[in-house]
Formats: sequence, C-alpha cells, structure tokens
Amino acid sequence: MIQISPETRAFIRAHQEDDVRALALQAKKYPEVDMPTAIVQIAGRKVATEKIPSWRKVENIVYPKHLSLEQCSSETTARYKADLLSGESFADLTGGFGIDCSFISSQFKASTYVERQKELCEIAAHNFPLLGLNHVRVVNDDGVAFLSKMEPIDCLFLDPARRNEQGGKTVSIADCEPNVKELEDLLLDKATQVMIKLSPMLDLSLALKDLPSTYEIHVISVNNECKELLLLISRKAVDRVPIHCINFTAHEKQCFIFTREQEQECDCVYTSDLKPYIFEPNASILKAGGYRSLASHYQIEKLHPNSHLYTSDQPIDDFPGRTFRMISQSTFNKKEMKEKLGDLQKANLTVRNFPASVAELRKRTKLEEGGDTYLFATTLHNEQKILIRCEKYNNNETLR
Repeated sequence: MIQISPETRAFIRAHQEDDVRALALQAKKYPEVDMPTAIVQIAGRKVATEKIPSWRKVENIVYPKHLSLEQCSSETTARYKADLLSGESFADLTGGFGIDCSFISSQFKASTYVERQKELCEIAAHNFPLLGLNHVRVVNDDGVAFLSKMEPIDCLFLDPARRNEQGGKTVSIADCEPNVKELEDLLLDKATQVMIKLSPMLDLSLALKDLPSTYEIHVISVNNECKELLLLISRKAVDRVPIHCINFTAHEKQCFIFTREQEQECDCVYTSDLKPYIFEPNASILKAGGYRSLASHYQIEKLHPNSHLYTSDQPIDDFPGRTFRMISQSTFNKKEMKEKLGDLQKANLTVRNFPASVAELRKRTKLEEGGDTYLFATTLHNEQKILIRCEKYNNNETLR
C-alpha cells in the first residue's frame, strides 16, 4: 500500500521545481517530511514532464526510484506500441513502472500487469485507477512463472532486462532475462500475438535467426536517437518480414518500410559527383540497414556503399531524415580547406566512412561545436576523401 503523508505531499507540491540535491541537505529543517520519499517523487515529476507528460498532469501519480524510471518507455514510444496491438485480452509479463502496460492496455477489454518487484506492483496498483485503467489486474509474480500457468489470451508483451549479472548491458536475445528465444514456443501457445521490446543495439539478422516466428519489425527513434527495437511474433507465416523505420520529431512521424530481400534486390546508383542537396537518413534507417532500398525508393544517388549519405538535384519534402543544401566541397588539402571554410569559427561536424574521428577533425580545423553550418567528412564512390559544407534545408524542431 502506497502511503504518503499530507505533510510530505504538500512539501512535494511546494518544492517540485527545486534541486533535489539541495533539498536532501535540508532534511533536518523539515522533520515532519519523509524526505527520501519526497526527493524520489520530485525527481520523478521532473522526468515525467519530459518523458510522460500526460502522467505529469495527474497530481497523485507515484513515481519509482530513478533506475525504474530511467529504463521505462517514453509516452511517445508507448503510444506507438499501443497503436500496433488490439484485442480482448492482454498481459504485460515485465510490468516495470507500467508505462507500456498503461497505454497498450487501453486497446483491450481485460489486461494483466505482471511484475516480480513488490514495490513496483504497489505503485502500479496505486497509479492505474488514477489513469482510468480499472480493467488492469496487478499481479506480483515472476513473468515466466505466470506465463506457464496462465490461460491463453490475445496478446502478450515482454521487455526483457538487458543487463547481465555484473550490471553490464547486453544486446543479444540469449543474454536477456527472460530469454525469449527459449520461450518462443510457450509464448505462442499462450497468445495469438506477442510483442517483444529489445535493445536497439541488437543485430537484426541475429534477431530474425533467434526468433523465426517474427512477422514484423519496428525500429523506433525519437529526435534521431534510436530508442527501441520491437519484434512482433506469431504462428502466422510471412514470406518477407517488413521492417518499419520510425523517427518521431516535434511535428512529424518519419516512416520508411522495407524488407531485407528488397535491400538485396533493388538497384542503387553510386556517385562521386555531388548535387545541390545532401540527404542523411534518420537513425532508425541506419540501424535497420535500409541503404539501397532508400536510394531506390527516392531515386537519389549514394555517395559510397559505406558512407550512407545521398545526393540529388532536388529536395525531397518527405525524406525520412535530414536534408541539407550544399554550400561547397573540398579535399583535405590545407590550402583548399582554408579557402572553403573561410573565417568559419564553429560548425556541426559529422563523420561518415572517414578514417578520422570528429575530435581529430575538430582539432585539425580548429572549429568549435555549434552554429548553422554542417560539415560532413566522408568518402566518395571513387574513394576520394572530402569535406562537404552544408546548411539545413529545413530546420525541424526537436520533440520533447
């Protein structure tokens, strides 16, 4: 049972914008306040303002300790997952703080949240009714144990822990806990559809090999940072697994879909001649490896098989990534580079298929980070190393 005294709640409201480190040092000034609880809740509210804004508006939501909040999905990605699933019955076998469960369960008539940490179960049981989720049953149990004894339902969700016993991050399915590779048959005996959230660092080819029942893959990025890899598995067979590359920005959802077979089969034109516009795919496409498919779909030319930059005579309004207008290009000849850069003092520098790091190039060019100029150090199809100076074609705001 979650119990926070009226005095502590009042303190949380009054100091919700304050620095929690400074508050921790003032505990003796407020003997009637449960300061450790207050600090956890104030810190949680700050994270929720950015990560789960709709929850932040609910006054009495209780937040967990930092690690559970750090590991949970954002509202943006949770809503996306919810749009992919629907049915009568649903269970989340790795409940955590309950973000994914709360949004996905809204698509089902009956839902079950399963979590082995008692404290998180108490938080979920407190929060779900406040969010209007009275149809969600909270179960304090091990997910695998619950899976073994549960009745079949429409949909299951798992977010396996991606840390080993020493606390290090893991990226292979076999190293996750629970090991969904070993559970695949049981999962599909218990649900028509299963969604598995995995590390964005996981190799897609390995994932498909480990989970042959996969019928759909979703790679999700927010503000061009890869956040989640989702695998949907079921008993239904598909010839080609579609890979959905999604990137959320402040004002749009960029989407590109391809299959591994298309990537191998489609034509791709490579060039050493730069056109007026330069294109950089978003992080989800780079993660999924849809390089040739992207070039073929948008009829643009790729600079090099390993550079992952593209060029065209015309801009593309719906390109799933960033578009730049080229200002100039130069080799790394000291005189030529000085001429092309002029009196430039700062720039955003990116390395794509280039034998030096950003730090090394920044030292060499003596340019500070920032400004409206973008520099790409890369390699052309003829293996020439060049520096491309650009400006953004459109300035997309970031998503909070």
